[in-house]
Amino acid sequence: MSAPHEHAARGLRAAISRGDLPPGLRLVEADLVQQLGVSRGSVRLALDALVAERLVERVPHRGARVRVVSTAEAVEITECRMPLEALLARKAAERVTDAEADRLSAHLETMTGAVAAGDVLKYGELIQQLHGLVAEVARHAVAADLVGKLQAQLVRHQFQLSLRPGRPRVSLAELTELVAAISDRDPDRAEAAAVAHFRSVIAALTQTPTAPGGPA
Repeated sequence: MSAPHEHAARGLRAAISRGDLPPGLRLVEADLVQQLGVSRGSVRLALDALVAERLVERVPHRGARVRVVSTAEAVEITECRMPLEALLARKAAERVTDAEADRLSAHLETMTGAVAAGDVLKYGELIQQLHGLVAEVARHAVAADLVGKLQAQLVRHQFQLSLRPGRPRVSLAELTELVAAISDRDPDRAEAAAVAHFRSVIAALTQTPTAPGGPA
């Protein structure tokens, strides 16, 4: 059984990853005590842990807040994440079972339906879930843990990308290739598909739309 501060840190980390606690939001200890059901000391220890993970920052005379990640930093984080995701994709292709391949394919169908329906909020959540599924199949705890810590810092930027016209269909095609390569048990192809997807994400992050509603 985990300590109260570890439970609190997990809860806060998950809320930041989902975007429930948006960048810049002030984190009031008294409120967190009520929300998380732990002591003030446990809340402070949890916040210290998230500060070390660069998910939270302490502002002099203002307390703690969810850290704001600039576009330039988001690119650097994605550059670090890319080789880890490539490793997970390779391991997933080496270790995937028939049942896991079916689960990945079913999830991809759900993603395709979300894009067809124009539900970008759901699609963004499904992308995160897909990467989680690939990590589960890969069974590489260290890489998965590192990716999780990086992923939490990118939620706002990923949401903004999903709102760009045309971007969901581009990423869906890239992730379709990733799932196909893993299901075909082709490690080289899976690794290449992961790298191609994250290079595409980096390109999209650095691209400024030409006009509101214009092509991405």
